[in-house]
Amino acid sequence: MSIKPEEFYSAQKADYSKSHQQLSRKLIFSSTSRLLVFFAICFAVYFFFGNAKIMIPLVIALIAIFIFLISRHTDLKKEREKIKALIELNEKELKIIRKKDFSFLPDGKEFDKEHHEFSRDIDLFGKKSFFQYLNRTALSEGKARLARILLANRTVDIVQKQEAVKELASKATWRQNYTATANLVKTETSSASILNWIRTYKNFVPSMAKWFPSLFSLLSIGVILAYYFEAIGASQLLLWFVIGLSITGYYFKRVNDLSEKVGKAQDTFQQYHQLLSAIESENFDSHLMKELRESIKSESKKASLILKDFSRAIDALDQRNNFLFGVIANAFFLWDLRHAYRIERWIEHHHTAVEHWFDAVERVDAYNSLGNFSFNHPGYTFPEILEEKQGIEAKDLGHPLLDAGKRIDNDFKIGSEQFFIITGANMAGKSTFLRTVALQILMSNIGLPICATSCRYSPIKLITSMRTSDSLGDDESYFFSELKRLKYIVDKIQTENYFIILDEILKGTNSTDKAIGSRKFVQRLVGSSSTGIIATHDLSLCEISEELKQVQNFYFDAEIINDELNFDYHLKDGICRNMNASFLLRKMKIVEE
Repeated sequence: MSIKPEEFYSAQKADYSKSHQQLSRKLIFSSTSRLLVFFAICFAVYFFFGNAKIMIPLVIALIAIFIFLISRHTDLKKEREKIKALIELNEKELKIIRKKDFSFLPDGKEFDKEHHEFSRDIDLFGKKSFFQYLNRTALSEGKARLARILLANRTVDIVQKQEAVKELASKATWRQNYTATANLVKTETSSASILNWIRTYKNFVPSMAKWFPSLFSLLSIGVILAYYFEAIGASQLLLWFVIGLSITGYYFKRVNDLSEKVGKAQDTFQQYHQLLSAIESENFDSHLMKELRESIKSESKKASLILKDFSRAIDALDQRNNFLFGVIANAFFLWDLRHAYRIERWIEHHHTAVEHWFDAVERVDAYNSLGNFSFNHPGYTFPEILEEKQGIEAKDLGHPLLDAGKRIDNDFKIGSEQFFIITGANMAGKSTFLRTVALQILMSNIGLPICATSCRYSPIKLITSMRTSDSLGDDESYFFSELKRLKYIVDKIQTENYFIILDEILKGTNSTDKAIGSRKFVQRLVGSSSTGIIATHDLSLCEISEELKQVQNFYFDAEIINDELNFDYHLKDGICRNMNASFLLRKMKIVEE
């Protein structure tokens, strides 16, 4: 039996908390060691100041040890930061499971589209939205990609998507490590900006930098040894020092500019090579994940290692910012020239592949949210995808954002090219049901399991009109805005097959005009061979089922029991005859008895 999500997250949090304590102790020891070496450097300079032959090699050796300790300390800090990120990931999941609170997650409001097929109508983005509930991305580009997946309205390769989601759901520890690593990317520059800079970069380091810094370094070692053995004096050593600084100084401004640019991208490259390595080292069986891993393959060596080389080159160039090391390294080893050349050659050879690598990293970041959703909902079901147009058949269909303990689920079956007209009292559950069906279609199309005990589904695109509003800025009335939306739907269904969901059409006109217009519009939809649901308070619209066999009537009921309004939220066959507006007006003392 597989472990329950809450048990998994609790165990993970406990394990990572222990690791965090151990790393904290190691960092205290590391800090103490660095301090002792620093004091040793100061002591060597003070004690051997008059004896350069002893002082210089001793100080260089101690500086090398100090740099090693700094590097080791940095690695330990990064490891602890990752462990901390893993603890926070599991705490977050536990909070969502135990308290049903996901309000602290990004709501994706920036991705909301006014003229999209369904985005605004089904609470896809914004506070308490499906995106906010689903999203576990760590990268801003991954978040944007997840939004594009939700908005795409595509119905292809659903079985392959399901396989990928199932596989990622089964790799909970791997997903968490990937997300924690991605969380460490401190974005100063977007990946799009980095890619654009790489594509347009112009070299400035001369080709002789391939061999000249190495030759100069060998000569520098010879000069230092000559001085050490008194073959030359201090003035000759100083002259060589000045020559080295002059050579690097000629390129100082342009190296500074390069260092600034790569410095902003340094963190991205450091973490992305680890993310690529995670993808490369994991065994995937699903077609989409194997295809994604294949997209980052390189003929020479692993993409992660190639990106790691670039990260190391950036790190090496960054050492110039340590003043003491930078001066000595540039004077004797032409440090800036050596590593600027190394960076430029890397860009020249790999600038076209970087885009594929970044794309793969960000796609996995988005896919992990889908896998996480499936893992967190083991009771949900993956729809059986039907090749032929057979419609939708779901048992115990519910809305995933509603509390499972209070939610009322409904069986739902609609054939291809059928239309349901749903009536019902206010607050009886019509709008919630429409959003439930809409979300089921969206989730099915992107490969997610849905909130139902079983489901058979013929893939179909979704289009809705449920929340039309007027526009003062565009000088549009509510009615005209609604007409534009209906025209948008009519135009769409002429070229593609859609599942149409409408809530109370033609609200902006009088009752008689509304009844005539609604009837003609439904006739137009049915004639287009579309499928869909229309919720309405206009009972006269239900009469259209008598002339069109494709139309069926359903309703949500309300009962007044002991002077209280009661709802059962169950979808029933037929037409609703009980309305509650008058009762509620009296009950809330808005009008007199």
